[in-house]
Amino acid sequence: MQEARQLSEQYSRIHQIIEPWVSQLPDGVALQDKQRRLTYREVDASIRHVSGRLIALGIRPGDRVLVVAENCVAAGVLVMALSAVDAWAVVVNARLSAREIETFLDHSGARRAFYTHTVGKDAGEHAARHGAVAESWPGIGEVAIGPLNEGAVAEPAWDDPRKQTAVMIYTSGTSGQPKAVMLSHANMLHIAQVIRTVRRLGPQDKIYGVLPMAHIMGLSGNLVAALACGSTLLLEDLFSPQALANAILEERLTILLGVPVMFAKLLDWCRSTGTDISKHSLRIIGVAGSPLTPKLKEDVERAFGMVLQNNYGLSEMAPTVTQTVLSEPRRDCSVGKPVPGVELRIVDEHGKDVVPGEVGALWVRGPNLMLGYYRNEAMTREAINAEGWFNTADLGRQEPDGGVFIMGRKKELIIRSGFNVYPTEVEQALNSHASVVQSAVVGREVEGNEEVIAFVEMAPGATVTADELKIHLRARLSPYKIPAEIHFMAQLPAAPTGKILKNALKDLAMKSAEAPRG
Repeated sequence: MQEARQLSEQYSRIHQIIEPWVSQLPDGVALQDKQRRLTYREVDASIRHVSGRLIALGIRPGDRVLVVAENCVAAGVLVMALSAVDAWAVVVNARLSAREIETFLDHSGARRAFYTHTVGKDAGEHAARHGAVAESWPGIGEVAIGPLNEGAVAEPAWDDPRKQTAVMIYTSGTSGQPKAVMLSHANMLHIAQVIRTVRRLGPQDKIYGVLPMAHIMGLSGNLVAALACGSTLLLEDLFSPQALANAILEERLTILLGVPVMFAKLLDWCRSTGTDISKHSLRIIGVAGSPLTPKLKEDVERAFGMVLQNNYGLSEMAPTVTQTVLSEPRRDCSVGKPVPGVELRIVDEHGKDVVPGEVGALWVRGPNLMLGYYRNEAMTREAINAEGWFNTADLGRQEPDGGVFIMGRKKELIIRSGFNVYPTEVEQALNSHASVVQSAVVGREVEGNEEVIAFVEMAPGATVTADELKIHLRARLSPYKIPAEIHFMAQLPAAPTGKILKNALKDLAMKSAEAPRG
């Protein structure tokens, strides 16, 4: 644990992590996007200039500041400059609706919003709607500056990095109520150190940054970790399989982390175009954010000629809870073991530890656990008990070797005729079919029971039928787990992170209740 605490002992703010690289690697490329690349020396100078402008624009310690952006160099510098003035960086994806942006501005009580309007049209539209004025800043180009909220009240500022909020993440919660996760500088520094230790990141690495910075993995696992390790972060504002393939083959990437569907679509594109991605410079490929299936793992490993790592985390844990270990490659789809500093329990409905191998609720705690949900102490108390254990609301099991398996969200558990159906298990069986890119399974209430309903995204040109998929499933699942309906979609609804929006699918399942069954 001494090594895992090193960064949080050395620094008190996340912007300070570039200091050794400014002196040791000043001309090394730190941040790169389609428009510009900045060395560590240039990032340092840009942070200093932008932090000065933030103060001149009325940003105070404890202010919440929205950064409405796609992935770009400007967004990364803004996050670090906000750290330098002790304001809270609230990065939100520019592809969100006007209503969602308004909700976050109101809920956060933001002092100002900044818009990276030169990257994608969405940020520009939000900027225009809010009367933002463009200003050009050294190193990062034009940024649109929203009006000052004179009524914004600054939160207390703390010297202690364990108390001072660095970033606030709005999660893709399904309740409709804004859920803003407050993460301290110490939270972020701990994860940066864990990634440096477990993944052995360093100046030799070039990381593909397509996961949005509005999501904790893009912000913590990519931006902060890359800068803490002297690595280069190649920022991509939108995912496309062709752009990813080009980056793999031409940019000499060494680290590629994404959601499973990203890899599935990359492989489909490579098959359809005859592209060979085996001649790469990658040393780590990994997934997080949604379940990995055995078939996809096998296909990816065959295409890349290397082991596909798996990870599990949550916004509330900044985000990392478990990772597979480079020195212990796994054949299964375990998400690995708890990372240094993180404790994990799997408990029954009474909070008692289950027998190893049994499914239960997943509880975790560690130095990366959030400060709480902003402006919602009741929700915070409900999620974190008096002993500091955070109830993830996920179901999991842990094998005797320490490997953790995620079975799905507790609220997504389907009870069919008295039997538990874990959607992840059905999805993995569906995804093992060659014609399926990805799938999602939800429950639909019927009188006195629940039905299993599946939604499937097919590979280009695939012609498989629902009946053929059910035959495929019957060879792999118990009868009560077979979906009552299978619906085909051109693309499953997903958040910018790639996370499937299951609430939208539950709504579709209810609307199809009277339709003929597939």
